[in-house]
Amino acid sequence: MQGAQFVLAAHRISQLPADQGAEVAFAGRSNAGKSSALNALTNHKGLARTSKTPGRTQQMVAFSLPPPVQVDGQPPLDVRLIDLPGYGYAKVPMEMRDHWKLEIDAYLHQRRSLRGLVLIVDIRHPLKEFDRMMLEFCFATQLPCHVLLTKADKLSRGAATQALAALRKGFASNSPHATAQIFSSSAGTGVDEAREAVMTLLRTPREGAHPNHER
Repeated sequence: MQGAQFVLAAHRISQLPADQGAEVAFAGRSNAGKSSALNALTNHKGLARTSKTPGRTQQMVAFSLPPPVQVDGQPPLDVRLIDLPGYGYAKVPMEMRDHWKLEIDAYLHQRRSLRGLVLIVDIRHPLKEFDRMMLEFCFATQLPCHVLLTKADKLSRGAATQALAALRKGFASNSPHATAQIFSSSAGTGVDEAREAVMTLLRTPREGAHPNHER
């Protein structure tokens, strides 16, 4: 995932790159560590904006990944990461929050090149409404989801392992398409595992995808 480059920032899904190839979206509540996770995964400290003020990602941001991914002898795919707006920060105006909600919903339902979702969750806190909503959407649509339990360095190893086990137990009864891991961008915990998970999502066509969309 090294060599990622900024492509564009879109206020609406119609402004995103052409809906072809493969992409993985990153979603999470504000201040869950989404930008730091993206920077760690791409080994590019300045790729995604990080800030002490949550909610700075106010558009859908597209990053390209070289080289193109090739699957089973098929023509190489153009691949992207999409950073979705952070959600849930109270100081963001209600009008903007409503816009984000509508655009994220439209993106998840309409974007045919979407191969999977990486959901960023602060391991120190229970799942919030937004986290549950995203997971339920993935379960209902069979969209593969990989959860990064971030900021694991803030907990003891035992507490982090317990939080991961509890989340995975919930997955077992709901969807085989969801996976989860412990992650810390500052300590480097789980970075290699997360990179492999993202690349696996990009390489794996979604069930029911239009065949022309895999080229």
